[in-house]
Amino acid sequence: MSNVPHRCGLVALVGRPNVGKSTLLNALVGQKVSIVSPKPQTTRHRIAGILTQPGWQAVFLDTPGLNSRRPSGLNRSMNRAALGSLAEADLLFMVVDASRWTDEDETVLARVRDSDAKAVLVLNKVDQVRPRQRLLPEIERLAGLHSFVEIVPLSALKGDNLDRLVALLPALLPEGAPLYPDDQVTDRSERFMAAEIVREKLTLVLREELPYGLTVEIERWEEEGGRLTIGAVIWVEREGQRRIVIGEGGQMLKDVGRAARLDLNRMLDRRVRLELWVKIRENWADSEAALRNFGYDPA
Repeated sequence: MSNVPHRCGLVALVGRPNVGKSTLLNALVGQKVSIVSPKPQTTRHRIAGILTQPGWQAVFLDTPGLNSRRPSGLNRSMNRAALGSLAEADLLFMVVDASRWTDEDETVLARVRDSDAKAVLVLNKVDQVRPRQRLLPEIERLAGLHSFVEIVPLSALKGDNLDRLVALLPALLPEGAPLYPDDQVTDRSERFMAAEIVREKLTLVLREELPYGLTVEIERWEEEGGRLTIGAVIWVEREGQRRIVIGEGGQMLKDVGRAARLDLNRMLDRRVRLELWVKIRENWADSEAALRNFGYDPA
């Protein structure tokens, strides 16, 4: 038996919206556990992705992007999820867009500085930096902002230099027994993931503001004859939003349902029948009762 102690810890992925935290999480665990879109604040909940290797386990916490622009109850809930993960993490991955540093990055950096946890700066989307010679002076500038244990430039989307980030983990994690079984890759249920996949497809096709005004709830989950039937309600805040989601002749809803069903077939490894409805609940994003019912923390 080896005398080398097992290591295990929580690694929070923190950063402003739309810097690629969810893409990085999926790349680290090797499969999709967090939905992704080009639009800010796609991630609304804390989602754990689990990477287990011989002698160590890292539990990555994908968090909503820290944002102070929207005063709604939903935004406050997302900020609490992010800050809660930051407070309990053993290690921080501060994720930034290599091509652009903003005031929101400064806000996140202030939170990282206030934390007792070690921090690695992940310089994501380096494949988008032109010319590439810009990267070295930017790394030197960022190195002076905080005592990061390491700065790792990478492309989460393409997997470039991801192995360097993973190689850092064993030495930075505390000693401890695994928190999850070896074959588990997320702490979220299949029902949760199904709702998220429907919301992802909606976010990808709808205009800029509308995705923020909707959420998805699974109301039916029935298996019969080797087929799973999932019934999902898309909640919006106004009749105008409902018409947009349904689309002319119901075409938008059909397209979203088809794309989501194909993803669900792959994720669940079985045939899925997906039924979608669109309903209105006015101002749900500011209602404590609605937020709690839809799985958010309104406290």
